[in-house]
Amino acid sequence: MAEKVIIIGSGPAGWTAAIYAARANLHPVVIEGAISEENRLAGTLPLGQLNLTTEVENFPGFPKGILGPELMMNMREQAEGCGTRIITEDVSDVDLSVRPFKVTDTAGTTHEAYSLIIATGASANYIGLDSESRFKNRGVSACAVCDGALPRFRKRPLVVVGGGDSACEEGTYLTKFASEVHLVYRKSRAEMRASPVMVDRITANPKVRPEWHSVVEEVLGDDERGMTGVRLKDVRTGETRTVEAAGMFVAIGHTPNTKFLKGQVETDPQGFIKLTEPFRTMTSVDGVFAAGDVADPIYKQAITAAGMGCKAALDAERWLAHHHKLPAGEPHGSQWNVG
Repeated sequence: MAEKVIIIGSGPAGWTAAIYAARANLHPVVIEGAISEENRLAGTLPLGQLNLTTEVENFPGFPKGILGPELMMNMREQAEGCGTRIITEDVSDVDLSVRPFKVTDTAGTTHEAYSLIIATGASANYIGLDSESRFKNRGVSACAVCDGALPRFRKRPLVVVGGGDSACEEGTYLTKFASEVHLVYRKSRAEMRASPVMVDRITANPKVRPEWHSVVEEVLGDDERGMTGVRLKDVRTGETRTVEAAGMFVAIGHTPNTKFLKGQVETDPQGFIKLTEPFRTMTSVDGVFAAGDVADPIYKQAITAAGMGCKAALDAERWLAHHHKLPAGEPHGSQWNVG
């Protein structure tokens, strides 16, 4: 028997969609992801990237801040309390060519649904150093807006890695808090991928110290203090030098978690799901909706993801009401008529 809506993903977008869908009597099912070593290493465990963050100070309603894991568990608990059914598995396959859609999880169970909400997020790209992994959330971050204002970074030197618009935006933003920002890029200023206006803006900032032709060879620190600096390598000469820094912000892009879709939903060149109408959450497949970072190459914030989750649930509800006859109060898993 088909579900009315299945939500794939368990970050702020997924749980918000579940809350709204549950309150609309859609009896949603959330496939939240598996708790596995593979997902841990990839940063794709259930509850999303916010679950890997320490202090969250910019989510409305928490004037004193809240721990990322606590916020995500609260969202999960709220969704479950509203009547959401949760499956703790990964999605291994989807078939969007049939109606109802088929979703197969890693336990081998195939679920059917008349509508889907994709809320699988996007994983930040990191350099790939062991030392970088060691100090994630203890100085190493991939989101300046999320973490830049934390006390450990204020009035301290910071490092930003990257040469695109994101790196310029992150670096400029961090100058509000840092004593200085080291912009690390493996090429020259003239070869930066960022738009000229962004390059001009960051290089003109007196707090920014460009480190051209350089790469981060190692993140330095200890268990007590966390990150304390980086060792940079000049790619032309091979010479190394140490830069003291309280934090390193990696701005080399995000990879949307859409591999499981196998090209069945239209994406942009970066892999983000394309939405077919402004301010809506419809995708190229009728009945499939997307919310959060998986469809947001610009903002990538918890609050914008939650807002998109709300919109996706409302869009799904209205789509189902138009395309299907929805018997009031019918439990999940029951068959209902196609309109």
